[in-house]
Amino acid sequence: MDEKITFNVFGRTVLALRKENTWALFYLGTDGKRRPATDLVVPSDIKSPELEQYLSDLCHEWATEKHPDVFRVT
Repeated sequence: MDEKITFNVFGRTVLALRKENTWALFYLGTDGKRRPATDLVVPSDIKSPELEQYLSDLCHEWATEKHPDVFRVT
């Protein structure tokens, strides 16, 4: 099953696409363009309900007072 989930990761918009058992992540720009998030690697055994916590753990250095959380947008 293919999945498409958008997250706000400490103020950065990240699109997660899953096709079969592989996750591909992209940074979304305000202009609608996306670029591969090659610095973010998600193991294939991570399921979509676990992805928010995984991104929080992986990117916790990005947290700021203004952007303290990771949350699902869509």
